Amino acid sequence: MPWKLASLGTLLAATLLAGCSSTSTESAKDPVATDTGHSRCEAKSAEFTIGKKASPQLLEQARTRAGAQNARFLKPDDMVTLEYRSDRLNLNTDSNLVVTRVNCG
Repeated sequence: MPWKLASLGTLLAATLLAGCSSTSTESAKDPVATDTGHSRCEAKSAEFTIGKKASPQLLEQARTRAGAQNARFLKPDDMVTLEYRSDRLNLNTDSNLVVTRVNCG
């Protein structure tokens, strides 16, 4: 009887371990690249916007120069999530919509 339990336990352990192994090549693939080929934004490249009035054209220029996938203006009273995205550019503005700070996330 003990040999049957030991054999059953060994078979169960082998089955569980086999289920944990992966034969997929998903993990071997390169990280997902964004449409622009950039995976991170560089806020320093968008600092030229500080002191300028917010506009769609300014946002697009800053996004392109920073290499960001997405960009947004953040006004003083805007609610934002705490989610960090390395491919997103944030242009913080004052109440007059003048850019005061640039960061990624």
